Amino acid sequence: MLVFANTDKGEDKMLTVVNTANAPAAIGPYSQAIKVGNLVFTSGQIPINPATGELVTGSVEEQAHQVLKNVKAVLEAAGASLASVVKTTVFIKDMNDFAKINAVYATYFTANPPARSCVEVARLPKDVLVEIEAIAYVADK
Repeated sequence: MLVFANTDKGEDKMLTVVNTANAPAAIGPYSQAIKVGNLVFTSGQIPINPATGELVTGSVEEQAHQVLKNVKAVLEAAGASLASVVKTTVFIKDMNDFAKINAVYATYFTANPPARSCVEVARLPKDVLVEIEAIAYVADK
């Protein structure tokens, strides 16, 4: 879906709403991702299995794997990939899980990992243990 946004300079900027069945549907009034120019901004992904719609309720490692699979699916739907991610933000319920999440994260971002922030939060949607959002660059074709 294409959306046009009027900037403060009176210019129209084309936004593309990214939507894929390979990642969970948004659980609120937001898009899975927005592509503007060469950048893709994903919404935070939580550990919902898109095939079943069920929440992955296992260990933080299992949840992190599902979250990163969901991020990957959204990026691919936008023409990006994990290799083109420039920044992620990781939200975690417990900073004591930092090393466990890092171990999983490192299997998805193997070479030249993106810039990243990691923030412990009081609570996440559906009481999950981890949520990740990403910004990726898509080269012109």
